[in-house]
Amino acid sequence: MHTSSRARRGRVLLFPTQARAELEALGEERSASDTSLKGLENALNSSRRALERADAAVGEAQAALDEAQAGLDEAKAELDAAESEARQLGEDAAAARKRAAACEVEAKKAAHAAQRLRAEAAGAARRVESLTEKHAWIPHEKGFFGHAGGDYDFAAREGGAARARADLDKLEKAQDKIARKINKRVMGMIEKSERDYNDLTGKKATVARDRSKIEAVISELDVKKQETLEATWQKVNKDFGSIFSSLLPGAQAKLTPPEGAKSVLDGLEVKVGFGGLWKESLSELSGGQRSLIALSLVLSMLLFKPAPMYILDEVDAALDLSHTQNIGVMLKTHFKQSQFVVVSLKEGMFNNANVIFRTKFVDGVSTVGRTATKHHASNKRAKK
Repeated sequence: MHTSSRARRGRVLLFPTQARAELEALGEERSASDTSLKGLENALNSSRRALERADAAVGEAQAALDEAQAGLDEAKAELDAAESEARQLGEDAAAARKRAAACEVEAKKAAHAAQRLRAEAAGAARRVESLTEKHAWIPHEKGFFGHAGGDYDFAAREGGAARARADLDKLEKAQDKIARKINKRVMGMIEKSERDYNDLTGKKATVARDRSKIEAVISELDVKKQETLEATWQKVNKDFGSIFSSLLPGAQAKLTPPEGAKSVLDGLEVKVGFGGLWKESLSELSGGQRSLIALSLVLSMLLFKPAPMYILDEVDAALDLSHTQNIGVMLKTHFKQSQFVVVSLKEGMFNNANVIFRTKFVDGVSTVGRTATKHHASNKRAKK
């Protein structure tokens, strides 16, 4: 620094203005350095105070840690004691459960023994009653029972009873010895079997109730079926007789249950009569008559629930012309709300048709011609 000062002094001598400026700058730097030094000293003092506070806090924390460690040690000791007590309580509870199970077994044994004794007492009472009824002298001599020296001195005969009692005690001890060898889980199995039996009994009762309901529904349906079949039979039978009489004037037909049948559920058979005489069998009819019977039956069943349209394909093939004409009249009379498309090769069927379509070969080609009948045309004009 001395060398630098000399140099500066030399520069002052050589350059007085610049030296003064440098001196002023150095003074300002010194002032700034003093200010910075004071700031550092203040910061150092603050750091010392903070360090002292930190040391104090560390001491307090260490004290708290020591206190917490002591509490933790105490809590661990209490926890170990509680765990030991809990283990002891668990062992006591297990032992208590075993004792309870043993007591329960003993109680059940006692209950069974009491039940057996009650049964024996009831049996003895019944035997006494039976003996009293069988021997009429017992009620009269009962007052002398047990008198010393009398005919009914039972004490003098207790030797046999004592032997019997000793044998009974011996047998009971043998029974207890055998019972100890039996698996004690049998009682639990018995209880489970009883629960299963009760569950099955409940399910059986439910099934029985459901069965009774189903049987009631079946009975109701049987009644409705009977009523429906009766109504259907009455309607079909009426239409069957009417249609057959239309197809074969002077003849009658009906559907009747077989001889000995209780209802229509046992079946129906076809009866045909001519002039009030009923045939024994359909084999007595001709082929055409059987065809009319079949056609009448089919149409009567169709008439029960009529359809808007029917197609008949040569149903008159086995019939003569008069019967064919009767088919047309019958269809027109009984099926007023239905339309029929009838295929026939006989002219008699066409007399009652509204429109006739004829097919024929012309020069080897099949042609169709449409013809409206007179009554169909008159009906159309009347509607207009």
